Formats: sequence, structure tokens, C-alpha cells
Amino acid sequence: MDGVPCLRVSECHVQQFRRCLQTKAALDSKKKTERTSGNKLEIILRELIESHGERWTEELRADLPHSFQRHGDLLLLKDNCFSLPLWKNMDQHLWSSVAEGLGAKRLAKMSRISSDGFRSPVVTMLLGEHSWVKHVDNGIRYEFDITRCMFSAGNITEKLRVAGFDCRGETVVDLYAGIGYFTLPYLVHAGASHVHACEWNPDAVEALQRNLEANDVSDRCTVHQGDNRQLQLSEIADRVNLGLIPSSEDGWPVACRLLKRTTGGILHIHQNVTSALLHAAINDASGKKADREAWQAWADDTAKHITFLLKDITGAQWTTIIQHIEHVKSYAPHVHHIVLDLECRPS
Repeated sequence: MDGVPCLRVSECHVQQFRRCLQTKAALDSKKKTERTSGNKLEIILRELIESHGERWTEELRADLPHSFQRHGDLLLLKDNCFSLPLWKNMDQHLWSSVAEGLGAKRLAKMSRISSDGFRSPVVTMLLGEHSWVKHVDNGIRYEFDITRCMFSAGNITEKLRVAGFDCRGETVVDLYAGIGYFTLPYLVHAGASHVHACEWNPDAVEALQRNLEANDVSDRCTVHQGDNRQLQLSEIADRVNLGLIPSSEDGWPVACRLLKRTTGGILHIHQNVTSALLHAAINDASGKKADREAWQAWADDTAKHITFLLKDITGAQWTTIIQHIEHVKSYAPHVHHIVLDLECRPS
């Protein structure tokens, strides 16, 4: 949180700042490219529509994709485009024209997130023979099946922050590893000696193992497939990452059991926090103040909860210190994804 000092300022933090600047430049360039691609796409689709004897309208223009995810030669479209019945009359010509207009070879469209317990995406391939993609993020290579796994592009600032940690000599446990969103920054950039990566989605585990090999760090990572609440490890971790939203609370007892008994360590606890506003109409400054107060209140409660858990699990007294509260992104007005860095030491 603003005003809460970091415990260590090092060259890693300088590198992190540089990566942030590079990322901002890349995002600005991406937006410019999307605008240019959008103009080209409209021209191509207008010609396609008119070649079928139809008239181009503002309604059709509004139904074009305004944003998308690019993964190598594949573009992932959102569900809020090409919904008008007229597009169906274009058959496969539509998707080949869209690919040409946006500079892609393969197309896919995501409709929603599955309720299968794995947060699997419901994605339909529109053009292309296979659905595996490659993505480079902050110098890290990710490979995954876009119809089976999600890529959390919105967490880039937190991945950059993790990349700036100094984890040399540390054992890290990533309780919700996915395809390696945080596991890989801990290994590739933060220099962790070893990471235990826990993941229960077999499709994500397959991608994670491929990504560990692709980044030449598989020798420093042990993958544990299955429910992390059944993890047969304890007292090994200097740091535990709990990167699950809307809440990672089910993993808190596991994380406490994993911390080294003699030295303790740091928990990075992710949470979606909602501020309870007393008035419907509120100005921007007051809203931000209310949000930050909600973050702090949640962090204070979490620190107390973790202190009690540690005592119950170890039978000893522990001290918990709020190192930092990081804002990752907003999901809705006054609903924010934050990360609590909680230092836990035996008293």
C-alpha cells in the first residue's frame, strides 16, 4: 500500500522498474497496432459484405472486435463481436477475411469461463488446425492449449513485481501454479533455488511442464498435481505464493504448514476486496480512500487470522507483519484484486 515501505531496495527493483517501462511501451505499441488493424479489417469486411449483395451499416461496424488477445499467429476474440445474423451468411470467408485484416493465421473465440472447477475457458477454434499457442511475456516463454487453459494477461504488473524479488537461496511454493504465471518468474528472474508448483488441472500441468522445459528451469521445479490441501510437504518454504482469486483462503492452512518453523517466511496472499461504500454518490477521491481503507482492513484481519493459524498448527507464538499491499487490477467499481505480502516469523 502507498506509504508502506518495502524492506529492500536493490538492483532487482531497478530492473523491475525498467521492465515496467518496457511493458508500458509495448502496450502503447499494441494499442496503436490494434487501431491500424481495425481500420484494415473494416475495409476488408466491408468489401466482403458488399460482394454478397448486402449493405454496410453502422450496426455492422459496431459488431467488429474492439480488442483481442494475440498469441503468436493466433488471435483470441471476445464473445462481444460478430453476433449479428448477417455474419453467418459469409460462411468460412468471414474468418479468413478477419485473419487477413488482423494479421493472423488462426482465430479462436472465447464465450465464457467453465464451471468445471478448473476455470477452463470455453473457446471455439474458428480458423486453424490446432489450438496450442506460444506467448512471450517479460522474456519468459509460455506454451498452452488455448481451448483448455487461460492466460492471465491482466496480471502483468504482479508478474513483473515477482520477477523483481531477490529469491536466491530460497525455496518457494506456488500453491496455484496454473501454466506457470508466477512459478516461472520466480525461477527465471527472481532466482529461486527451488519452486514446488501445485496445480490440480491436468491440462495446466501439461502446459506447465512444457513451459519449465522451454525456459530451461525444469531442474529447479517439482510439480505436484492434485488438490494442494492434500500436499505431503511441510516446513520447507521461505516463501509461499497464493495466487488464487477471488480468494485463496482455503490454502492459508496449507501455506502456514509449509513455512519453515525456525525462520518463517513470506506469504503472498491474493484476494478480491470490495469496499462497502455508505453512499451511492461519491466523488473519486473519497472512493479511492474508501477502497484503500478496505484493503487495509482486510490485510489487518488476514494478518490476525494467519497468526492464529500458525499458533494452532505449530503450537508456538508467531509475529506477522504487513510488508506491502499491492493493487493488481480492478474488476468493477470498488472491487479490486490485491496482493498482501505478509511476513511471518516465529516469536
